[in-house]
Amino acid sequence: MKAIHLLFVLLFAAAGSGCRQKQSTISFDKFYNHSEQNGNASVAVRKLIDYLKTKNSEERVTITFSEERYDFYVDSAFVREYYISNHDQVNPKKVAFALEDLKNVTIDGQGSAFVFHGRMIPFALSDCENITLRNFSVDFEIPALRQLEILEVNQENDEIKASIYPGGNYRVDNHKLVVLGEGYEYHPFTSMAFREDKRLTYMRGDVSFNPESVTELAPDTFMLKGWGQVKYTTPGERFVLRTYERPTPGIFLNESKNSVLENVTVHYAEGMGLLAQMSENITLDGFNVCLKGEDDPRYFTTQADATHFSACKGTIVSKNGLYEGMADDAINVHGTYLKVLKRLGDKKLHVRYMHPQAWGFKWGEPGDSVQFVESEKMELVAHHINTIKAIKALDRPTYFGAKKFEIEFNDVLPREISGEGEFGVENLTWTPEVVFSDNTIRNNRARGTLFSTPKKVVCENNLFDHTHGTAILLCGDCNGWYETGACTEVVIRNNRFVNSLTANYQFTNAVISIYPEIPNLKDQEKFFHSGIVIENNTFEMFDRPVLYAKSTDGLEFRNNTITYNNDFEPFHWNEHLFFFEKVNNVLIEGNEFEEGLNPEEDIRVELSGEEALRLTGNE
Repeated sequence: MKAIHLLFVLLFAAAGSGCRQKQSTISFDKFYNHSEQNGNASVAVRKLIDYLKTKNSEERVTITFSEERYDFYVDSAFVREYYISNHDQVNPKKVAFALEDLKNVTIDGQGSAFVFHGRMIPFALSDCENITLRNFSVDFEIPALRQLEILEVNQENDEIKASIYPGGNYRVDNHKLVVLGEGYEYHPFTSMAFREDKRLTYMRGDVSFNPESVTELAPDTFMLKGWGQVKYTTPGERFVLRTYERPTPGIFLNESKNSVLENVTVHYAEGMGLLAQMSENITLDGFNVCLKGEDDPRYFTTQADATHFSACKGTIVSKNGLYEGMADDAINVHGTYLKVLKRLGDKKLHVRYMHPQAWGFKWGEPGDSVQFVESEKMELVAHHINTIKAIKALDRPTYFGAKKFEIEFNDVLPREISGEGEFGVENLTWTPEVVFSDNTIRNNRARGTLFSTPKKVVCENNLFDHTHGTAILLCGDCNGWYETGACTEVVIRNNRFVNSLTANYQFTNAVISIYPEIPNLKDQEKFFHSGIVIENNTFEMFDRPVLYAKSTDGLEFRNNTITYNNDFEPFHWNEHLFFFEKVNNVLIEGNEFEEGLNPEEDIRVELSGEEALRLTGNE
């Protein structure tokens, strides 16, 4: 019997080993010879990707790098036509790592620094599955953003003396500053103002950069005359010069599945740090968009959001990250509304992308579930969920690069939907669950986090430290940004908010702002957001507004602690702790207010339902 038992064990072990995925590891040095390729690792990447395309897709392949600096140049990069959500649709684009139609690949930098030269996308994953990126940093030798350090201020002569960093790579034409990149140039016209301690300056949102004249006094040193900041700035303040252009993200995920990024840091990108669209299941663990430590002379990181997820599904997990110095949010999760242009019978519509930075990529597929919204009131039309039978582009051969589509649905459309009104179409299939946990968001412009998905969102154990605007925003807009959609299950818990909202931006009515864009709120009959719980958080406040909510049915604010400091002077127009417009079923329970809670002064309620508000057990 023992022999028979041993035979079964051996047979089971052999069968199990046969089912294990084959794995192999290869060094990038096999493709890269520093001296032969003149320090240009882009040439070796081409060889690497050619090699990966020869591998069996069922075999897990790991590419390892030596722990050193690698430089990548545009002249040897891949050339691709990509349409990237919430970016400038300028093509073609240069790409260093064009990972396409690959499966089961890990790129392990082992602590390497990847430095890019020129305007390019460092990493693009398209039609990939089970790709892992880990243990490297992304930076650019010459970033497009620059910063001015204020050296001297002469109010009497209306002059400011300043130095520029990084130095060089500029010229002065007709007393106007021109920033030079590697293969491009631009005129900066706006800026972000930072204190010397790398926090954005109090009550200084987007600051125009429009001096009457710029004079070069010495290399990297200027005299700025006739700039409106002469009355407000002091030596030591920094102004990060920029435009609102977003040509390229740092990492681009497109129509990919099961993507993992571990211990990857983006120090700079001329767009989002990471942009994912039409992708399923994404995990960020230790993904950072941050400076190179306390001694980094830079004050800025990305030109826009740190991470941005457009029309994704499955689960997005973002944890253990550091996000700082961005020109926009740490995370934004949403879909895209298509505007109804024309009705063709009972089951067919012509629709189009509307925002100038969101078009050209796949919007939906046959079988996807959709719903319809009346834009002016942001109301669902008849709570009608339909499915796509067929979808085709009207202005291109395929969806690639298209703005307009014809969609045929399986069921009859509600009779009120037509191009004569203002209606949007939302894809419900391409909506994700989100877990955003154990991250630090600090010293960034605009907002901290944005969530717009009907699936469950958990935002917990994060530190929001001096976000210049709102820390958390739940939005939804079928009028300007065209970013879907209504939240139905959001848990915001165990977070710490420190001095958020030191300046005003769009949608920044409180530290937590539930702010769908609704032009005709008065006539709205159906609430937009629902199912929101805010619990066990700590708010360290210098000003008043903690929570603003609009068009929300079901909101609980419980067991939170609100304390106050004198770090800044209160300035916000919203002088209420709680400001509610068009809400129902709001519960404020078991919270501790350092200065107490006076409902008559601290809570403002407008246009609300019959069961608008309950208060219990607050101290």
